[in-house]
Amino acid sequence: MAEEFFIPKLGQTVEEVTLVSWLVEDGAKVTQGQAVMEVETDKAIFPVEANARGVIHIGPFKAGMVLPVLTVVAVIGKPEDKFELKGTEPRETAPESVAAASAAPAAVSSAVPAAGGGGEKPFASPRARKLAGEKNVDLTAVSPTGYGGVRVAERDVLAFMAQSPKVTPVAQRIATESGIDLRTVSGTGPGGRIVKEDIARLAQPSPSIPIPPNSIPGSQPEILERIPLKGVRSIIVERMAASVHTTARVTLVTEVDATEFVAARTRIKDKVEKDWGFAPGYNDLLARIVATALRRYPYINARLTPDAIEILGHVNMGMAVDTERGLLVPVIRDADQKSLRQFGAEFRTMVEQARNNRLLPDNLTGGTFTITNLGMYDVDAFTPVINLPECAILGVGRIAPKPVAHGDGVVVRQMLTLSLVFDHRLVDGAPAARFLQYIKQLIVDGIS
Repeated sequence: MAEEFFIPKLGQTVEEVTLVSWLVEDGAKVTQGQAVMEVETDKAIFPVEANARGVIHIGPFKAGMVLPVLTVVAVIGKPEDKFELKGTEPRETAPESVAAASAAPAAVSSAVPAAGGGGEKPFASPRARKLAGEKNVDLTAVSPTGYGGVRVAERDVLAFMAQSPKVTPVAQRIATESGIDLRTVSGTGPGGRIVKEDIARLAQPSPSIPIPPNSIPGSQPEILERIPLKGVRSIIVERMAASVHTTARVTLVTEVDATEFVAARTRIKDKVEKDWGFAPGYNDLLARIVATALRRYPYINARLTPDAIEILGHVNMGMAVDTERGLLVPVIRDADQKSLRQFGAEFRTMVEQARNNRLLPDNLTGGTFTITNLGMYDVDAFTPVINLPECAILGVGRIAPKPVAHGDGVVVRQMLTLSLVFDHRLVDGAPAARFLQYIKQLIVDGIS
Protein backbone atom coordinates (compact mmCIF):
# COMPACT_ATOMS: atom_id res chain seq x y z
CA MET A 1 0.00 0.00 0.00
CA ALA A 2 1.33 3.43 -0.95
CA GLU A 3 2.45 5.78 1.83
CA GLU A 4 0.97 9.27 1.85
CA PHE A 5 3.56 12.08 1.71
CA PHE A 6 2.27 15.27 3.35
CA ILE A 7 3.37 18.73 4.43
CA PRO A 8 4.62 18.23 8.01
CA LYS A 9 3.66 20.36 10.98
CA LEU A 10 6.40 23.00 11.15
CA GLY A 11 6.09 24.58 14.57
CA GLN A 12 3.12 25.62 16.66
CA THR A 13 2.35 28.83 14.77
CA VAL A 14 2.69 27.64 11.15
CA GLU A 15 -0.66 27.00 9.46
CA GLU A 16 0.40 27.00 5.80
CA VAL A 17 3.50 26.93 3.61
CA THR A 18 4.45 27.89 0.08
CA LEU A 19 5.77 25.14 -2.18
CA VAL A 20 9.12 26.41 -3.44
CA SER A 21 10.25 23.48 -5.60
CA TRP A 22 10.21 19.73 -6.08
CA LEU A 23 13.69 18.23 -5.79
CA VAL A 24 12.73 15.02 -7.62
CA GLU A 25 10.72 14.21 -10.73
CA ASP A 26 7.33 12.54 -10.69
CA GLY A 27 7.88 8.76 -10.86
CA ALA A 28 11.42 8.92 -9.44
CA LYS A 29 12.70 6.38 -6.95
CA VAL A 30 13.28 7.89 -3.51
CA THR A 31 14.65 6.63 -0.24
CA GLN A 32 13.37 7.37 3.25
CA GLY A 33 14.99 10.54 4.57
CA GLN A 34 15.80 11.90 1.10
CA ALA A 35 14.91 15.56 0.55
CA VAL A 36 12.19 15.60 -2.12
CA MET A 37 10.70 19.11 -1.88
CA GLU A 38 11.39 22.57 -0.47
CA VAL A 39 8.74 24.65 1.29
CA GLU A 40 8.71 28.19 2.65
CA THR A 41 7.08 29.33 5.86
CA ASP A 42 6.70 32.97 6.79
CA LYS A 43 10.27 32.89 8.09
CA ALA A 44 12.40 30.24 6.40
CA ILE A 45 12.89 27.84 3.50
CA PHE A 46 13.82 24.25 4.22
CA PRO A 47 13.61 20.76 2.67
CA VAL A 48 11.00 18.12 3.43
CA GLU A 49 12.22 14.53 3.50
CA ALA A 50 10.51 11.43 2.15
CA ASN A 51 8.76 9.39 4.83
CA ALA A 52 9.04 6.10 2.94
CA ARG A 53 11.00 4.26 0.27
CA GLY A 54 9.68 3.63 -3.22
CA VAL A 55 8.44 5.46 -6.31
CA ILE A 56 7.01 8.92 -5.69
CA HIS A 57 3.80 9.94 -7.44
CA ILE A 58 3.37 13.71 -7.18
CA GLY A 59 -0.02 15.41 -7.12
CA PRO A 60 -0.96 18.58 -9.07
CA PHE A 61 1.08 20.87 -6.81
CA LYS A 62 3.59 23.26 -8.33
CA ALA A 63 6.03 25.90 -7.16
CA GLY A 64 4.22 28.92 -5.78
CA MET A 65 1.18 27.10 -4.42
CA VAL A 66 0.16 27.89 -0.85
CA LEU A 67 -0.79 24.74 1.04
CA PRO A 68 -2.06 24.08 4.58
CA VAL A 69 0.16 21.90 6.73
CA LEU A 70 -0.71 18.18 6.67
CA THR A 71 -1.84 18.43 3.03
CA VAL A 72 -1.09 15.19 1.19
CA VAL A 73 0.91 16.21 -1.89
CA ALA A 74 2.21 12.84 -3.11
CA VAL A 75 2.24 9.10 -2.45
CA ILE A 76 5.27 6.84 -2.25
CA GLY A 77 4.88 3.19 -3.21
CA LYS A 78 5.02 0.93 -6.25
CA PRO A 79 5.43 2.08 -9.88
CA GLU A 80 1.79 1.27 -10.62
CA ASP A 81 0.40 3.32 -7.73
CA LYS A 82 -1.31 6.63 -8.51
CA PHE A 83 -1.94 9.85 -6.63
CA GLU A 84 -5.60 10.58 -5.96
CA LEU A 85 -6.63 14.14 -5.13
CA LYS A 86 -8.65 14.31 -1.91
CA GLY A 87 -10.35 17.59 -1.08
CA THR A 88 -7.73 20.03 -2.38
CA GLU A 89 -8.05 21.44 -5.86
CA PRO A 90 -5.73 23.99 -7.45
CA ARG A 91 -7.06 27.45 -8.27
CA GLU A 92 -5.40 30.11 -10.39
CA THR A 93 -4.39 33.31 -8.57
CA ALA A 94 -2.59 36.49 -9.51
CA PRO A 95 1.11 35.76 -9.99
CA GLU A 96 3.55 36.84 -7.28
CA SER A 97 7.23 36.19 -6.87
CA VAL A 98 8.06 33.29 -4.60
CA ALA A 99 11.57 32.56 -3.40
CA ALA A 100 13.41 30.81 -6.22
CA ALA A 101 10.15 30.30 -8.12
CA SER A 102 8.26 32.15 -10.82
CA ALA A 103 4.55 32.96 -10.79
CA ALA A 104 2.29 29.99 -10.11
CA PRO A 105 -1.29 29.21 -9.00
CA ALA A 106 -2.24 28.80 -5.37
CA ALA A 107 -3.89 25.64 -4.08
CA VAL A 108 -7.18 25.98 -2.21
CA SER A 109 -10.05 23.67 -1.38
CA SER A 110 -13.09 23.94 -3.59
CA ALA A 111 -15.19 23.70 -0.44
CA VAL A 112 -13.61 26.76 1.16
CA PRO A 113 -15.97 29.74 1.33
CA ALA A 114 -14.66 33.17 0.38
CA ALA A 115 -14.19 35.62 3.23
CA GLY A 116 -17.01 38.13 3.38
CA GLY A 117 -19.59 38.70 0.67
CA GLY A 118 -23.21 37.65 0.62
CA GLY A 119 -23.51 37.51 4.40
CA GLU A 120 -21.66 34.21 4.54
CA LYS A 121 -19.59 33.35 7.57
CA PRO A 122 -16.03 34.38 6.70
CA PHE A 123 -13.36 31.70 6.45
CA ALA A 124 -10.77 32.53 9.12
CA SER A 125 -8.12 30.85 11.21
CA PRO A 126 -8.89 30.21 14.91
CA ARG A 127 -6.33 32.82 15.99
CA ALA A 128 -7.86 35.40 13.65
CA ARG A 129 -11.34 34.71 15.03
CA LYS A 130 -10.11 35.00 18.61
CA LEU A 131 -8.38 38.33 17.97
CA ALA A 132 -11.35 39.69 16.01
CA GLY A 133 -13.67 38.76 18.86
CA GLU A 134 -11.44 40.44 21.45
CA LYS A 135 -11.09 43.63 19.38
CA ASN A 136 -14.68 43.69 18.03
CA VAL A 137 -13.50 43.51 14.41
CA ASP A 138 -15.95 42.54 11.65
CA LEU A 139 -14.18 39.71 9.81
CA THR A 140 -16.24 40.32 6.68
CA ALA A 141 -14.48 43.69 6.31
CA VAL A 142 -10.99 42.18 6.50
CA SER A 143 -9.09 41.35 3.29
CA PRO A 144 -7.77 37.76 3.52
CA THR A 145 -4.24 36.72 2.53
CA GLY A 146 -4.06 33.22 4.03
CA TYR A 147 -4.77 29.88 2.36
CA GLY A 148 -4.42 31.07 -1.22
CA GLY A 149 -6.06 34.43 -0.54
CA VAL A 150 -9.40 33.21 0.83
CA ARG A 151 -8.79 32.72 4.55
CA VAL A 152 -8.46 35.56 7.04
CA ALA A 153 -5.27 35.11 9.05
CA GLU A 154 -4.31 36.76 12.31
CA ARG A 155 -1.95 39.09 10.44
CA ASP A 156 -4.89 40.30 8.32
CA VAL A 157 -6.85 41.30 11.43
CA LEU A 158 -3.83 43.13 12.83
CA ALA A 159 -3.26 44.93 9.54
CA PHE A 160 -6.93 45.92 9.42
CA MET A 161 -6.73 47.27 12.98
CA ALA A 162 -3.56 49.22 12.16
CA GLN A 163 -5.20 50.86 9.14
CA SER A 164 -8.53 51.60 10.81
CA PRO A 165 -8.82 55.22 12.00
CA LYS A 166 -9.41 56.01 15.68
CA VAL A 167 -12.93 57.35 16.10
CA THR A 168 -15.33 58.18 18.91
CA PRO A 169 -18.57 56.14 19.12
CA VAL A 170 -20.69 59.21 18.30
CA ALA A 171 -18.56 60.06 15.26
CA GLN A 172 -18.73 56.43 14.14
CA ARG A 173 -22.55 56.48 14.28
CA ILE A 174 -22.84 59.79 12.41
CA ALA A 175 -20.39 58.60 9.71
CA THR A 176 -22.36 55.38 9.23
CA GLU A 177 -25.65 57.25 8.91
CA SER A 178 -24.12 59.78 6.47
CA GLY A 179 -22.29 57.18 4.38
CA ILE A 180 -18.89 58.78 5.04
CA ASP A 181 -15.75 56.67 4.65
CA LEU A 182 -13.75 57.26 7.84
CA ARG A 183 -10.51 56.58 5.97
CA THR A 184 -11.00 59.89 4.17
CA VAL A 185 -11.42 61.88 7.39
CA SER A 186 -8.61 63.71 9.21
CA GLY A 187 -9.19 63.59 12.96
CA THR A 188 -8.75 66.72 15.09
CA GLY A 189 -9.32 65.07 18.45
CA PRO A 190 -6.64 63.92 20.94
CA GLY A 191 -4.07 61.71 19.23
CA GLY A 192 -5.70 62.30 15.84
CA ARG A 193 -8.98 60.70 16.91
CA ILE A 194 -11.99 61.47 14.69
CA VAL A 195 -14.66 63.36 16.63
CA LYS A 196 -18.25 64.27 15.73
CA GLU A 197 -17.22 67.80 14.62
CA ASP A 198 -14.96 66.28 11.94
CA ILE A 199 -17.88 64.28 10.54
CA ALA A 200 -20.26 67.22 10.79
CA ARG A 201 -17.99 69.38 8.65
CA LEU A 202 -17.92 66.75 5.91
CA ALA A 203 -21.65 66.14 6.11
CA GLN A 204 -22.38 69.80 5.26
CA PRO A 205 -22.45 70.57 1.52
CA SER A 206 -19.76 72.94 0.30
CA PRO A 207 -19.69 74.96 -2.92
CA SER A 208 -17.80 73.27 -5.69
CA ILE A 209 -14.76 75.07 -7.00
CA PRO A 210 -13.87 74.25 -10.60
CA ILE A 211 -10.28 73.19 -11.08
CA PRO A 212 -8.69 74.19 -14.37
CA PRO A 213 -7.52 71.26 -16.50
CA ASN A 214 -3.88 70.29 -16.10
CA SER A 215 -3.57 72.47 -12.99
CA ILE A 216 -2.33 69.58 -10.83
CA PRO A 217 0.99 68.44 -12.31
CA GLY A 218 2.28 64.99 -11.44
CA SER A 219 -0.75 64.06 -9.32
CA GLN A 220 0.25 60.39 -9.29
CA PRO A 221 3.81 59.42 -8.30
CA GLU A 222 5.71 56.97 -10.45
CA ILE A 223 5.80 53.47 -8.98
CA LEU A 224 9.21 51.88 -9.44
CA GLU A 225 8.41 48.56 -7.76
CA ARG A 226 5.61 46.83 -5.84
CA ILE A 227 6.73 44.54 -3.06
CA PRO A 228 3.94 42.14 -1.99
CA LEU A 229 3.31 42.01 1.75
CA LYS A 230 4.07 38.35 2.23
CA GLY A 231 6.54 36.10 3.98
CA VAL A 232 8.95 37.79 6.38
CA ARG A 233 7.88 41.32 5.39
CA SER A 234 4.24 40.47 6.14
CA ILE A 235 5.22 39.20 9.58
CA ILE A 236 7.28 42.35 10.24
CA VAL A 237 4.32 44.54 9.27
CA GLU A 238 2.03 42.51 11.52
CA ARG A 239 4.30 42.39 14.55
CA MET A 240 5.52 45.98 14.40
CA ALA A 241 2.01 47.38 13.99
CA ALA A 242 0.76 45.27 16.89
CA SER A 243 3.67 46.36 19.10
CA VAL A 244 3.30 50.07 18.36
CA HIS A 245 -0.49 50.05 18.81
CA THR A 246 -0.70 47.92 21.95
CA THR A 247 2.34 48.73 24.12
CA ALA A 248 2.95 51.75 26.35
CA ARG A 249 6.52 52.27 25.14
CA VAL A 250 9.09 54.22 27.10
CA THR A 251 12.74 54.62 26.02
CA LEU A 252 15.67 55.06 28.39
CA VAL A 253 19.01 56.09 26.86
CA THR A 254 22.39 55.97 28.57
CA GLU A 255 25.97 56.51 27.43
CA VAL A 256 28.46 53.94 28.66
CA ASP A 257 32.24 54.03 28.99
CA ALA A 258 33.05 50.77 27.19
CA THR A 259 36.85 51.10 27.29
CA GLU A 260 37.35 48.14 29.64
CA PHE A 261 34.67 46.19 27.77
CA VAL A 262 36.59 46.62 24.50
CA ALA A 263 39.85 45.63 26.19
CA ALA A 264 38.22 42.55 27.72
CA ARG A 265 36.91 41.46 24.34
CA THR A 266 40.39 41.80 22.84
CA ARG A 267 41.92 39.69 25.64
CA ILE A 268 39.30 36.95 25.28
CA LYS A 269 39.61 36.96 21.48
CA ASP A 270 43.39 36.55 21.58
CA LYS A 271 43.10 33.77 24.14
CA VAL A 272 40.37 31.54 22.66
CA GLU A 273 39.98 32.27 18.95
CA LYS A 274 42.26 29.47 17.78
CA ASP A 275 40.79 26.91 20.16
CA TRP A 276 37.12 27.84 19.64
CA GLY A 277 37.31 28.38 15.90
CA PHE A 278 35.69 31.80 16.14
CA ALA A 279 36.37 35.13 17.79
CA PRO A 280 33.78 36.12 20.41
CA GLY A 281 32.13 39.37 19.38
CA TYR A 282 30.53 42.24 21.23
CA ASN A 283 27.07 40.71 20.72
CA ASP A 284 28.16 37.54 22.51
CA LEU A 285 29.56 39.49 25.45
CA LEU A 286 26.54 41.80 25.63
CA ALA A 287 24.17 38.82 25.62
CA ARG A 288 26.09 37.35 28.55
CA ILE A 289 25.83 40.63 30.45
CA VAL A 290 22.12 41.08 29.68
CA ALA A 291 21.34 37.48 30.69
CA THR A 292 23.04 38.14 34.03
CA ALA A 293 20.99 41.32 34.45
CA LEU A 294 17.74 39.51 33.65
CA ARG A 295 18.44 37.02 36.41
CA ARG A 296 19.08 39.88 38.86
CA TYR A 297 16.00 41.83 37.73
CA PRO A 298 13.49 39.15 36.63
CA TYR A 299 10.61 41.63 36.30
CA ILE A 300 12.10 42.58 32.90
CA ASN A 301 12.08 38.91 31.84
CA ALA A 302 8.30 38.96 31.62
CA ARG A 303 5.28 39.03 29.35
CA LEU A 304 1.71 40.31 29.54
CA THR A 305 -1.32 38.03 29.32
CA PRO A 306 -4.97 39.17 29.29
CA ASP A 307 -5.27 38.79 33.06
CA ALA A 308 -1.74 38.80 34.49
CA ILE A 309 1.94 39.69 34.17
CA GLU A 310 3.99 36.50 33.94
CA ILE A 311 7.58 36.46 35.24
CA LEU A 312 9.37 33.82 33.17
CA GLY A 313 11.72 31.17 34.51
CA HIS A 314 13.86 30.80 31.39
CA VAL A 315 16.07 33.47 29.85
CA ASN A 316 15.60 32.99 26.10
CA MET A 317 17.63 35.63 24.28
CA GLY A 318 16.43 36.93 20.93
CA MET A 319 19.26 38.27 18.76
CA ALA A 320 18.10 40.42 15.82
CA VAL A 321 19.73 39.42 12.52
CA ASP A 322 19.61 41.31 9.23
CA THR A 323 18.98 39.02 6.24
CA GLU A 324 18.12 39.51 2.57
CA ARG A 325 14.56 38.45 3.37
CA GLY A 326 14.18 40.92 6.23
CA LEU A 327 14.72 41.10 9.98
CA LEU A 328 14.79 37.76 11.80
CA VAL A 329 15.23 37.18 15.53
CA PRO A 330 16.71 33.74 16.31
CA VAL A 331 16.25 32.73 19.94
CA ILE A 332 19.05 31.29 22.09
CA ARG A 333 17.26 29.34 24.79
CA ASP A 334 18.49 29.37 28.40
CA ALA A 335 21.15 31.93 27.48
CA ASP A 336 22.01 32.50 31.13
CA GLN A 337 22.94 28.82 31.51
CA LYS A 338 25.32 28.74 28.54
CA SER A 339 29.02 29.50 28.56
CA LEU A 340 30.35 32.21 26.28
CA ARG A 341 31.66 29.52 23.95
CA GLN A 342 28.33 27.66 23.84
CA PHE A 343 26.36 30.84 23.26
CA GLY A 344 28.73 32.07 20.53
CA ALA A 345 28.72 28.75 18.66
CA GLU A 346 24.92 28.45 18.76
CA PHE A 347 24.45 32.08 17.75
CA ARG A 348 26.73 31.72 14.72
CA THR A 349 24.92 28.57 13.62
CA MET A 350 21.58 30.34 13.81
CA VAL A 351 22.88 33.41 11.95
CA GLU A 352 24.11 31.18 9.12
CA GLN A 353 20.80 29.32 9.00
CA ALA A 354 18.85 32.60 9.03
CA ARG A 355 20.82 34.06 6.13
CA ASN A 356 20.44 30.82 4.16
CA ASN A 357 16.70 30.55 4.88
CA ARG A 358 17.15 27.38 6.90
CA LEU A 359 15.86 28.40 10.33
CA LEU A 360 12.94 26.37 11.64
CA PRO A 361 9.92 28.33 12.92
CA ASP A 362 10.51 27.13 16.48
CA ASN A 363 13.96 28.77 16.39
CA LEU A 364 12.21 32.13 16.05
CA THR A 365 9.68 31.85 18.87
CA GLY A 366 9.74 31.72 22.64
CA GLY A 367 12.06 34.68 23.25
CA THR A 368 11.84 36.54 26.57
CA PHE A 369 14.13 39.50 25.75
CA THR A 370 15.72 40.82 22.55
CA ILE A 371 19.00 42.57 21.72
CA THR A 372 19.32 44.50 18.45
CA ASN A 373 22.65 46.03 17.42
CA LEU A 374 23.06 48.65 14.68
CA GLY A 375 26.54 49.74 15.71
CA MET A 376 28.10 48.16 12.63
CA TYR A 377 26.16 50.70 10.54
CA ASP A 378 27.63 53.68 12.43
CA VAL A 379 24.36 54.25 14.30
CA ASP A 380 24.89 55.88 17.69
CA ALA A 381 21.40 55.50 19.17
CA PHE A 382 17.93 54.42 18.06
CA THR A 383 14.55 53.36 19.44
CA PRO A 384 13.81 49.71 18.59
CA VAL A 385 10.29 48.25 18.63
CA ILE A 386 9.45 45.75 21.36
CA ASN A 387 9.25 42.18 20.09
CA LEU A 388 5.86 41.08 21.46
CA PRO A 389 4.98 39.48 23.81
CA GLU A 390 8.28 40.43 25.46
CA CYS A 391 8.48 43.24 28.01
CA ALA A 392 11.53 45.07 26.65
CA ILE A 393 14.24 45.28 23.99
CA LEU A 394 17.78 46.67 24.14
CA GLY A 395 19.11 48.77 21.27
CA VAL A 396 22.91 48.86 20.93
CA GLY A 397 24.76 51.62 19.10
CA ARG A 398 28.33 51.78 17.86
CA ILE A 399 31.39 51.89 20.07
CA ALA A 400 33.37 55.01 19.15
CA PRO A 401 36.26 56.98 20.71
CA LYS A 402 35.14 60.26 22.29
CA PRO A 403 36.74 62.90 24.52
CA VAL A 404 35.08 62.65 27.93
CA ALA A 405 35.68 63.88 31.44
CA HIS A 406 37.66 61.26 33.33
CA GLY A 407 38.94 62.01 36.79
CA ASP A 408 40.25 65.57 36.80
CA GLY A 409 40.91 65.75 33.08
CA VAL A 410 39.54 65.07 29.62
CA VAL A 411 40.61 61.84 27.92
CA VAL A 412 39.57 59.80 24.91
CA ARG A 413 37.46 56.78 25.90
CA GLN A 414 35.52 54.13 23.96
CA MET A 415 31.88 55.19 24.38
CA LEU A 416 28.73 53.21 23.71
CA THR A 417 25.06 54.28 23.71
CA LEU A 418 22.34 51.88 24.90
CA SER A 419 18.60 52.35 24.40
CA LEU A 420 16.24 50.31 26.57
CA VAL A 421 12.65 50.33 25.30
CA PHE A 422 10.18 48.83 27.76
CA ASP A 423 6.43 48.41 28.10
CA HIS A 424 5.23 50.65 30.94
CA ARG A 425 2.22 48.39 31.43
CA LEU A 426 4.52 45.72 32.84
CA VAL A 427 7.23 47.70 34.60
CA ASP A 428 7.68 51.25 35.89
CA GLY A 429 10.43 53.68 34.96
CA ALA A 430 12.62 53.40 38.05
CA PRO A 431 12.85 49.57 38.05
CA ALA A 432 13.62 49.62 34.31
CA ALA A 433 16.29 52.26 34.93
CA ARG A 434 17.91 50.07 37.60
CA PHE A 435 18.08 47.21 35.11
CA LEU A 436 19.76 49.43 32.51
CA GLN A 437 22.10 50.91 35.12
CA TYR A 438 23.24 47.42 36.12
CA ILE A 439 24.00 46.55 32.50
CA LYS A 440 25.96 49.79 32.21
CA GLN A 441 28.01 48.99 35.28
CA LEU A 442 28.89 45.50 34.03
CA ILE A 443 30.08 47.01 30.73
CA VAL A 444 32.12 49.68 32.53
CA ASP A 445 33.79 47.04 34.69
CA GLY A 446 34.56 44.84 31.67
CA ILE A 447 34.37 41.04 31.62
CA SER A 448 37.04 38.96 33.31
